Amino acid sequence: MQTEAVSRPLASHRDWYGIALVVLSATGFSAKAIFIKLAFRWPVDAVTLLMLRMALALPFFLLAAWWSTRGATQAMTRRDWLAVIALGIAGYYLASLFDFLGLQYISASLERLILFLYPTLVVLIRALLGHRPSGREWGALALSYAGMALVVAGEGVGAQRELYWGVALVFLSSLSYAVYLVGSGAMIARLGATRFTALALLVSTTGVLLHYALANGVRWPQVAPPVWGLALAMALISTVLPTFLMSAGIRRLGAGRASLIASVGPVLTIAMGAVFLGESILPLQWLGAALVISGVLLVSLKKS
Repeated sequence: MQTEAVSRPLASHRDWYGIALVVLSATGFSAKAIFIKLAFRWPVDAVTLLMLRMALALPFFLLAAWWSTRGATQAMTRRDWLAVIALGIAGYYLASLFDFLGLQYISASLERLILFLYPTLVVLIRALLGHRPSGREWGALALSYAGMALVVAGEGVGAQRELYWGVALVFLSSLSYAVYLVGSGAMIARLGATRFTALALLVSTTGVLLHYALANGVRWPQVAPPVWGLALAMALISTVLPTFLMSAGIRRLGAGRASLIASVGPVLTIAMGAVFLGESILPLQWLGAALVISGVLLVSLKKS
């Protein structure tokens, strides 16, 4: 009896600690679009800003790769390396590039909601590969995309071409990440999550650095000091720290509960967009956001 009395508060403390880790992680990820929009107030292009973010995070990627491979017993084959390169390009290079380009045209709030659609895209990709979605999944998809239509319809009526171009670019970002998730399952099972993710991040960083060099030449980027600070904030607060915080939170809560808590992300971005960028969202768009989040949760938590 005494053991049970002691174990309950310990379990509760572990849960609250896990919840705090996931919320902090979601906050960090949600702040990325805010940092990007703030940086765009200075004369800097998307490729240069993305390069600064990845270059500043590179030491941490290298450390994670070294840590995850130092005791690895599973040797990587040529096929493994090709898979890591392909998925690294899709999941982090292309997804990040499309995201940064899209944020030149749309609000941080809209960007976050579009990115949040990636679980629905995973369902659609798996359907193309022969995994038939359930009725609940089809309903969740209809709910999510109806909500997204409301959110987009509530955006400004002026520059419609730029709005749709930005939406398309960020949707491609979400699609690229969904492709990465579908393809990464087998590689994570083979190499381990940390090892595979670290190697994929190194591949993506190499791709970003090469892209910058081809576009701008091998030279030091000429940007204002605040852009360096915002890029460093993106590297640490919105890339490195939330990745490790989320992993720690999942270990304590499980993937299902962590996903449920992390769904606060779009709301956090909307709130931060209002505070730091002066963005506003109409009541109809709040309804659309609620539909998007509900649909994604129906897809994400179907096995919970």
